[in-house]
Amino acid sequence: QVELVESGGGLVKAGGSLTLACTVSGNFFSMNVMGWYRQAPGKQRELVASVNSGGATNYADSVKGRFTISRGDTKLTVYLQMNGLKPEDTAVYYCNVGGYDRAFQRYDAWGQGTQVTVSS
Repeated sequence: QVELVESGGGLVKAGGSLTLACTVSGNFFSMNVMGWYRQAPGKQRELVASVNSGGATNYADSVKGRFTISRGDTKLTVYLQMNGLKPEDTAVYYCNVGGYDRAFQRYDAWGQGTQVTVSS
């Protein structure tokens, strides 16, 4: 079982910055993709950014140039550095990790979510 623990959400004024962190634990063989999603009230969950095991990153157009996803030295933590925050970035942010467990079965794990609120 793979578990994700998120931290770093909060309230910030427009133009401010926040860094989210997600730490992975459990019994797994690989982590192929680590990413951050968000869901605003009344909207569908959307991909914000992802990074694969090779280090390639992918960003939603709405956050390009403002957000940066990175992995920690141990590769067990994924960060989302958010700069130039806008009120429309307000949402619950979820960490997501996909890979294979030690039985070589595919897993898709989600964190509990962390609230990010940007005031105007």
